[in-house]
Amino acid sequence: MRNITVNNITDAVVKSLGDDVPARNREIMASALKHMHDFCKDVNLTYDEWLEAMAWMRRAGDITDDARSEFILISDILGIEVLVDMLDKKVTDGETVSTVLGPFYRDNPPVLPNGATIVQKDFDGSQSVRVSGVIRATDGAPVAGVTVDVWEDAPNGMYEQQDPDQPDYNLRGRFETDENGRYEFVALRPVPYPIPYDGAAGELLNYMGHHPWRPGHIHFMIQKPGFKTLVSQIYDSETEYLDNDSVFAVKEELIGEMKPSSGDTDLEMAFDFTIRSDAKLGMAAE
Repeated sequence: MRNITVNNITDAVVKSLGDDVPARNREIMASALKHMHDFCKDVNLTYDEWLEAMAWMRRAGDITDDARSEFILISDILGIEVLVDMLDKKVTDGETVSTVLGPFYRDNPPVLPNGATIVQKDFDGSQSVRVSGVIRATDGAPVAGVTVDVWEDAPNGMYEQQDPDQPDYNLRGRFETDENGRYEFVALRPVPYPIPYDGAAGELLNYMGHHPWRPGHIHFMIQKPGFKTLVSQIYDSETEYLDNDSVFAVKEELIGEMKPSSGDTDLEMAFDFTIRSDAKLGMAAE
């Protein structure tokens, strides 16, 4: 097209998509282009604002490395990761709802026996909590041999890879359900913490006038061959920020109650999970 105008540029760019691109690529790009162009027109974006946005994206790229993905943080702040998770992992058969993985997961945490502790370092004023429950299939049957991968922040609000004073893989562990589908481990009561806000993500939070805080929670990744992997978080019912999580990941079904313990820990929390078999997943897709 030789004469590009405000009114025809969107169509020109969409039409430039190659004839041989996969259909899904075309669907995504055509829609993205239309929405981005409409956004620019809707706010009457200035050239200086566009340049600043490009510089901000460069700053996000500069700070991203193997230990920190600034773009995941940005997608969290915008509610996009949670939205995509809900779109992609719809509950179809009564399974436990998922939520975001977050930026602090680490592969290959230590494999521990049921009932063991993930705590490698004591913190003044912290409270220990015994977490236990049963993992069931959607028909109610307990599922043995399920890998339960857990991780949480320390009482200072930092995950182990953020804090050089914590032992490697502190507050992380993998467990396996027994023949009755039961898992159990000892952790520390999680505390609210701010997502990293010293980079581009923090700039975005300031631009939005939003705080960086997340409510106290424990992460779970639940896996077994033949079942759909469940990534979720369990929230302390008494924590702050349940109603205004900075990344919008709280769901009512994922709030657990930590009660005084009659055993060897300060607190205890029971939380059961339901996972969906691949067979059920295939039936839902059909």
